[in-house]
Amino acid sequence: VLVVEDEGELGLWLNIVLAERNVDLDYVSNLLAASEYLAKNKPSIIILDNKLPDGFGVDFISYIKKNHPGSKIIMLTGYAAIKDVALANGADRFFEKPFDLDAFNKAMDELLVQA
Repeated sequence: VLVVEDEGELGLWLNIVLAERNVDLDYVSNLLAASEYLAKNKPSIIILDNKLPDGFGVDFISYIKKNHPGSKIIMLTGYAAIKDVALANGADRFFEKPFDLDAFNKAMDELLVQA
């Protein structure tokens, strides 16, 4: 699983939550680092923030889907208004921050089975 998130505390928290579920996680904090990571790796799930220092995750979804069509995308953002765009661009799940942990874990379980 790749996490693309510029809030360090949320990234750390996701690492803890996913480690409890025996999910291997890599973490980057911007889209450039995500592009470099994706050039060398094929994560089954990408957890993607929207507002990042070098662009918007919602725009990056099409890059992911073009280059890694098998990767599932969970969008985590504080901007509920972009939900329809994110899903139309190819996000598999959408969560507005703060989000419900049980719903997030259920989505992870569903996507891990599909991956």
